[in-house]
Amino acid sequence: MNRRTSVSAVALAGALVAGALAGPSGAVAHPQWPREIIAEQVVKATSPHPGLNMTLLEGPTFGADGDLYFVDVVASSPAPKVLRLDAASREVSGFFTDSAGSYTSAQWSPVDGRLYLTDYQGTIRSVAADGSDPRTVFAGAVEGSPMNPDDLAFDPEGNMYVTDLTGYLDPAKEPVGRVVRIAADGSSATVLADELAAPNGISFDRRYRGLYVSTLWENRISYLALDRSRTSVLATSIVAEVDDGPAETDSNAVDAAGNIYQATHGEPVIRVFSRHGRPLATVRVPAADRAGLTSATNIAIRPGTKKAYVTISGDAGGFIYSFDALAKGIRQSNGG
Repeated sequence: MNRRTSVSAVALAGALVAGALAGPSGAVAHPQWPREIIAEQVVKATSPHPGLNMTLLEGPTFGADGDLYFVDVVASSPAPKVLRLDAASREVSGFFTDSAGSYTSAQWSPVDGRLYLTDYQGTIRSVAADGSDPRTVFAGAVEGSPMNPDDLAFDPEGNMYVTDLTGYLDPAKEPVGRVVRIAADGSSATVLADELAAPNGISFDRRYRGLYVSTLWENRISYLALDRSRTSVLATSIVAEVDDGPAETDSNAVDAAGNIYQATHGEPVIRVFSRHGRPLATVRVPAADRAGLTSATNIAIRPGTKKAYVTISGDAGGFIYSFDALAKGIRQSNGG
């Protein structure tokens, strides 16, 4: 197969049997949701920004210090664009801001211990563990086309796999999104998959053999099997169709058992699937909290534990909620 693989093209070729949800192993799942989990509010982290009347939290990730770090996508300087939650005291503080970035996700590198931030305006930046020393890791066009980075996953060597959300704000809804691989040192970038319908979430499976990518316009989770060097796509399959009405599939995460946690934009809900696409659970906020909350964009499971934290936002502000995950957290469920 060509180095580039279009998820849409594979779907049209018949990778999914109508009415069934097929995973990377060919297993079939059925659209029942056997378990409902009610998340608990941890803290209100932000209020709607003046002039915007909104806030949008994203990219939760635990640092080596045990604190939870996350971004406020629509914050403007001098307001913090990256915030930190002390999970023990439930105190929220500013960690980093600048005058330019619009940050959509955060994740700690496995190589240099720095926090990497995707800037929707076209760059990847990093900061030191204390919020100092901001650096531009990558900027510019990828294979001749500008990029709108959204979510990020690292392989063990520190190479970056980024969803390019180009086309999402275009009313024509042309499937021009991509998955881009950027070398650990930012020296090169190549396209792994293109012609995608607004790709957002991206996570490696437990063994780093492939990527789970969620597409906003299709409400779909697809699996991109990679070669041993993780530089090309060998095959693509559809893991799950997420029927959430007006809500869209946002970020995702994978726990130690291989379960996939699919966040949504448009509804404060997390859907949990097995690695074969079988629905396992729905995570919701309490009914009394739902007014003014319209997104559950991403989750992080504290490594080595089942304690999961969710970034939830809406007209009511930006919140962190928590729940007990189905399995323990690993790197693939800690940021991106």
